[in-house]
Amino acid sequence: MAETLFDVIVIGAGPTGENVADRAVKGGLTAVIVESNLVGGECSYAACIPSKVLLRSSAALEAARNVEGAKQAVSGSLDASAVLARRTRFTSSWHDDSQVEWLKGAKVTLVRGQGRLAGERMVDVRAGDGSVTRLSARHAVAICTGTDPLLPPIPGLAEALPWTNREATRADRVPPRLAIIGGGPVACELAQAFHSLGTREVTLLDRGGRLLERFEPFVSDTIAAKFGVLGISIHAAANVMKVQRLSAKMPVKIWFEGPDSVPASVEADEILVATGRVPNTKDIGIDTVSLQPGNWLEVDDTCRVKSVSGGWLYAAGDVNHRVLLTHMGKYQARVCGDAIVARAKGDLGANSDDAPKPWTRFAATADHSAVPQVVFTDPEAAAVGLTEAQAKEAGLHIRAVEYDMSHISGTQIVADGYQGHAKMIVDQDRRVIVGATLIGQDAGELIHAFTIAIVGQVPLDRLWHAVPSFPTMSEIWLRLLESYGL
Repeated sequence: MAETLFDVIVIGAGPTGENVADRAVKGGLTAVIVESNLVGGECSYAACIPSKVLLRSSAALEAARNVEGAKQAVSGSLDASAVLARRTRFTSSWHDDSQVEWLKGAKVTLVRGQGRLAGERMVDVRAGDGSVTRLSARHAVAICTGTDPLLPPIPGLAEALPWTNREATRADRVPPRLAIIGGGPVACELAQAFHSLGTREVTLLDRGGRLLERFEPFVSDTIAAKFGVLGISIHAAANVMKVQRLSAKMPVKIWFEGPDSVPASVEADEILVATGRVPNTKDIGIDTVSLQPGNWLEVDDTCRVKSVSGGWLYAAGDVNHRVLLTHMGKYQARVCGDAIVARAKGDLGANSDDAPKPWTRFAATADHSAVPQVVFTDPEAAAVGLTEAQAKEAGLHIRAVEYDMSHISGTQIVADGYQGHAKMIVDQDRRVIVGATLIGQDAGELIHAFTIAIVGQVPLDRLWHAVPSFPTMSEIWLRLLESYGL
């Protein structure tokens, strides 16, 4: 009979679940991971990886066209079929053989099937043939089931066969017209991706007042202006009222109200919904431990579920709603796995009063103040920490410092006519950076240095001695510090 008792059971084999199990095994425990779909999860097959691959070819082409001498060598347009083929290669044609091999190498047992909690430290796994196996955990169960796309209750939307990020990143054709409901990172990235692939009409219906509302306003303004140049239509403060598609082969029509409640409509060949996420907790048995199915799972900084007694249930990644980003889910997973090991060995207290100190390996402290994110539009938007508005709302005594990145020698070499902007938020009482936002070509490659400065709480006077190499884009550091007055 197969082994059914393990130290740790992980439900969900996305990047977060893989890392929880890996850390547990590296800490000397046994771990089993339960997955009903592809090992590797949403990021590998329907989100981060395929979407960025779809964007990369266009970004590389534009980068060449922005450099005199190189642009003369560029002929022709983007080959959409080649881009889609490259996307498919990066997703391994939606097969998870290599991910399964990685689990084997990490000495993590994989059980295929739908995992459901069956009580304290117990998980039932229903296989494809209907058989059920009960797994038991000596120490912990970690829920890493992630999220599903949110489909808002708009009349006719569900019947109109809408795309979500999953269908969009897996598409094998480029629709002539695409309407997108949403204005966040997914909406903006896929709008630009399909425009670059040849969609002649891309329309964004954004219920908010501006695109990328969680970023600094200058990011929204820059992206909106670029979309205008490209011909991507933006309807801000658009409230979608009704959607209709008479058959799968017919166009879809969307009725919406604008900011002044003026009705309007748009017709498209496909409609993409990018309006948020909902937790995958409906059918995983959390009701057996007095939790409400369909709800987010609230956790402490070790990713332990707060409302479940006994300290054995954890939830890491998107499902706990702290930060819905793959890299932060993996960060939480490392914390979670290490905390499980430490508690199993008696090196970390099991009671809530024994909470680990911030910035130790057992506390996901960065979730609160140092979350980096890149939006892979052209230009790229990158941010970490607090915006100016968030810092003021938090009651900090701050100073905002901004700089036009086109004045940096390094950016001028990267692209003729480089356009970009940077802003850092300084806590004046401590003289440390608490937030930074950049927009411009390759801006995403600069954000980690700001992340290090924020996590390390490095004083500005010390940062002044971190001399950027010349001529690189990192000279933005010197210019921001000089603008501050150092």
